[in-house]
Amino acid sequence: MKIKVRKSQLNGEILVPGSKSHTIRAIAIASVAEGTSFIRCPLVSEDTLSALYAAEALGTKIEKEEKVWMITGTGGEFEILPGLIDMGNSGTSLRIFTALAAMGNVEVAFDGDDSLRSRPMGQLLNALQELGVEVESNNGKCPLNVCGPAKGGKTVVDGTSSQFVTALLIALPLAENDSFVKVKNLNEIPYVEITLGWLAKQGISIEYSDDLSYFHIIGGQNYKSFDSFIPADFSTAAFPLVGAALTQGTVTIRNLDFSDLQGDKAVFNYLQMMGTDIAHSGNKTVISTEKKLKGMEFDLNATPDALPVMAVAGACSEGTTYLTNCPQARIKETDRISCMAYELRKFGCKVKELDEGLIIEGNPKLQGAEVNGYSDHRIVMALTIAGMIAEGETIISTAESAAVTYPSFIDDFKKLGADITIL
Repeated sequence: MKIKVRKSQLNGEILVPGSKSHTIRAIAIASVAEGTSFIRCPLVSEDTLSALYAAEALGTKIEKEEKVWMITGTGGEFEILPGLIDMGNSGTSLRIFTALAAMGNVEVAFDGDDSLRSRPMGQLLNALQELGVEVESNNGKCPLNVCGPAKGGKTVVDGTSSQFVTALLIALPLAENDSFVKVKNLNEIPYVEITLGWLAKQGISIEYSDDLSYFHIIGGQNYKSFDSFIPADFSTAAFPLVGAALTQGTVTIRNLDFSDLQGDKAVFNYLQMMGTDIAHSGNKTVISTEKKLKGMEFDLNATPDALPVMAVAGACSEGTTYLTNCPQARIKETDRISCMAYELRKFGCKVKELDEGLIIEGNPKLQGAEVNGYSDHRIVMALTIAGMIAEGETIISTAESAAVTYPSFIDDFKKLGADITIL
């Protein structure tokens, strides 16, 4: 699907969908818990539905009602359905459910779309092999098979993607013996902290170093059913935030919880530093800006998902913006560093690509262009924001991929005043 975007100003109120990170962790834990869990206000998107599909394939019973999912878990005793588990485009779900499947003693096969097949799994698979899991893969990528059970013991995992660490932390309490996990090159620390928050609520016994480079996970533990609300997604909230700031409108986001552990709430601080006015009152966050933003330097190691939209913020600001220390942005749904550099140049931006980030010279007069969304939800949404600033028309391909995390993206932004047409 292609969309056409024209210069716009955003104004009004909006509710941000639930957190993808929290929703997928909730599904995974509920799937191996004893009893029935209630997940309230979950994110309903392609990625979370992939997680539900994987949970069902491992024997979980699922009932869906409006704004609540009821998941009856397996208690760690999987009833594997025959056939391949198709994870679609969800890297988080693939990694977590691969590790969970490795706790059972039946071979389980996973695959996904072309994008997911390009994403590395070798670091996680190597760690599982050290714990006694049999693994087959396509050179460390999908399609892949695992057959456990993981017995516990010592292993090392590369944390270039925090999802490898999260997968082990959720799965290994189910192992028969204790596990000792050493983590190298840990990126995206807030995502591991979200996982640890869920484990703490479950009463899972785990010891770890202050820098999260070492974990001692007690084996033979059980998960219990729960009743939990899913908080709003700060990664998604970054788009109305940046859209309001760049179009110099006023947007109120009504459901953000700044006490939550999500790392991408830092994007609100980034935009304030660049000159955005942000006010908090109760459960309302009001964004308004009457002047051009100022380019700055940001270390995005903890917030790599913000790179596409922050690149657009830098492109529309005065001066130079430096987005650094996020090499993991190259192994997301796409190589987001390379893709954003290439597409922003089409708008007339001067962009220098670094190994671990971007240097962007602000351009107050972006020109509309025909750009590629690369079937990457965050790139599509970021380029849509750019199209609201640019002169003329911007055509964006693969716009349907926004549904991976934000199914109502186009409708919500049109209600705020965005000039978006589906072609």
